[in-house]
Parts: sequence; C-alpha cells; structure tokens
Amino acid sequence: MRAVLQRVTRASVVVDGVTVGSIGENGPGILALVGVAHDDDVAAAATIARKIAELRIMRDERSVTDLATAGEGGEVLVVSQFTLHGDARKGRRPSWGAAARGDVAEPLVAEVVAQLRSRGLTVATGVFGADMAVDLVNDGPVTLILDT
Repeated sequence: MRAVLQRVTRASVVVDGVTVGSIGENGPGILALVGVAHDDDVAAAATIARKIAELRIMRDERSVTDLATAGEGGEVLVVSQFTLHGDARKGRRPSWGAAARGDVAEPLVAEVVAQLRSRGLTVATGVFGADMAVDLVNDGPVTLILDT
C-alpha cells in the first residue's frame, strides 16, 4: 500500500460538480492519496493509518513541526488513487498492473478510513472509482511518501 501525504491548510474533492469531502475548517490537516497493490491486506491498511495518524508533521504553537496528525482536531482527507502504483520505467505509457482491482482496493481504502476514525481523527473522503477534482493548498510544503 502506498500513500502520498501532503500537509494542507485546506483540501477538498469534487465529483460531478459537487464537493463530496473537505478539510481545513478547523485548521491544517493531511491530504492522503492512497493506492492499493495486489498483495495488500488489512494489516497494510492498519500500518498506513497508524503512520498517517502518528507522524509528527504538524506544527506546534511555536511553528515547530513536532505534532502528530492525531492531535486535537486532526483532519484527514483520504482520496483513493490507483495511479500511485503506476510503473513508468519503460516507454512513455505507464503500466497499472501493480494496482489492485477495485473489488480488492475499495474495502482496504475503507479500512484506512475506519482506522483513522477509530483514532479520533475527522476523516473526509473522495468517491472510490470516480473522476475526482482535488483542490488543495499545500502547507510548508510538506509532502511524504509512505510505502508498506
């Protein structure tokens, strides 16, 4: 499982002209783009969720990057993104062969969301499999890649 995390001051996702998820009303949060591979399982989802919640990448009152996302009022916008498993090493057209099929990936992305919510985070989401427009303001910028 892969995730690209971006610390944001705000982020939203729009499907068919309707905002389906947004964060930033209560301060900075994390946009998590999540991709599932064929061999991923519930344990991988739990690992990614734990890292998203516990990474100390939020600023404290002194503007020092020292707080975990799961702090008071923590918000995460989770957007499924199979293209994180694209392979562009050969040619000019990426291969998506490493990405899990939707029937495998969708429940694992839902598990990431459930795990984050169980840690007390406010979690918004995109719509699995939809054509989504993601809008964000990267804070820092802080961008990390997680890979199980």
